[in-house]
Amino acid sequence: MAEGSGDIAALAKEYSDLKPVVEQVQAYQKLLGDIEEAEEMLSDPDMKDLAEEELPELRAALPEAEHALQLALLPKDAADARPAILEIRPGTGGDEAALFAGDLLRMYQRYAETRGWKLEILEENATELGGIKEVVAHIKGENVFARMKYESGVHRVQRVPTTESGGRIHTSAATVAVLPEAEDVDIQIDANDIRIDTMRASGSGGQHVNTTDSAVRITHLPTGIIVTSSEKSQHRNREIAMQVLKTRLFDLERQRLADERAAERAGQVGSGDRSERIRTYNFPQGRMTDHRINLTLYKLDQVMAGDLDETIDALTADAQATALAEMNG
Repeated sequence: MAEGSGDIAALAKEYSDLKPVVEQVQAYQKLLGDIEEAEEMLSDPDMKDLAEEELPELRAALPEAEHALQLALLPKDAADARPAILEIRPGTGGDEAALFAGDLLRMYQRYAETRGWKLEILEENATELGGIKEVVAHIKGENVFARMKYESGVHRVQRVPTTESGGRIHTSAATVAVLPEAEDVDIQIDANDIRIDTMRASGSGGQHVNTTDSAVRITHLPTGIIVTSSEKSQHRNREIAMQVLKTRLFDLERQRLADERAAERAGQVGSGDRSERIRTYNFPQGRMTDHRINLTLYKLDQVMAGDLDETIDALTADAQATALAEMNG
């Protein structure tokens, strides 16, 4: 029953992924059909005026329809629909960097609220001044990673710290890493990947020799892992050996995923140095600049209050344009 429900869930996901593509294809085909029909109407004296009126409008809509279809056909990042793990740590700037890390956490908490997501803090290490030494959070909801993946990098802040009596503007930084949540790994062993040997179980001090070939040795050919079981029942030995093999392969996969996450985290978080910035939040001028796409918004209060959609939409559009250029190039 569980397997059947899993199949249904997989089909439902595939359907939801394909539906927008099919809709764009249908819309594009309909537009082409409408243009063809209008062009045919030009030769009909009774319909010519109507066709001449409609054709420019229909043809003008063609580039946008083609672009929308290309976007729909772009390969999807399989991780986009997954929940995410958010990690924030202060970089350059001491206490002020820790306070800014706390501000970023609140910004993402508010953004999650506006999206209807659930943000749960898994680990939080606070400073005496109310800043954050480190925070790890789990964000669950619709297309979390798709929206949050562009937040990874070094965020720089320029402002007068509350701890600064001289009123001088300080620059500090905090690092953000967003990782797609790893799914549970189900180990499926291909029968072609294993060799099962049965052998005579060793005797017990020569007093009793098992005369049946009951011991089982399974070799996993891709990894070279060998497991054996020597219980009295050959059937039970197969079960035990397969379970041990699955456990070992699962452990290997967990280690591989952990290494990947560690490498990705190291690449995203960096050293927290100010020169590795993706975004600057300038409080005296009330502006936020995303350096990757040269986007500057003069609404820093709204951004810090969780209004991130404009920035994320622009980053998404830029990533799509790059992908389209690569696909067409």
